[in-house]
Amino acid sequence: MITKFQIEESAATSEFGMACQRLLPWMVKQEKPPFGVMACFLAPTKSSDPDCHNQDEVMIILSGRGALQIGDETETLDRGDFVVIPRNREHVVTNPHSEALTWISCYWPLDEPAGGTTE
Repeated sequence: MITKFQIEESAATSEFGMACQRLLPWMVKQEKPPFGVMACFLAPTKSSDPDCHNQDEVMIILSGRGALQIGDETETLDRGDFVVIPRNREHVVTNPHSEALTWISCYWPLDEPAGGTTE
């Protein structure tokens, strides 16, 4: 069976200082997947809340431009970029521009291991 979703901000909820639409797992009875996926929408001139977790994460930029800060390092973000965020590294996404920044975030494992972040 094909399952299809629209990625749209109207389906998102407020998380991490921005709008996030959880895509996987979705709300059906099924076996729990080993990873999670969400669409993130960061409004113009805003920043996400600082986040640090014991999960690996990748971002795929769908639209807009911005910047990712991990520790003392900052990298620009643009449509089509694929970015790797290592586990246990605090990160913040900033959108200093006049259009929304939208991306897909994939993270694994689905549930953060017991004990939270580790250094």
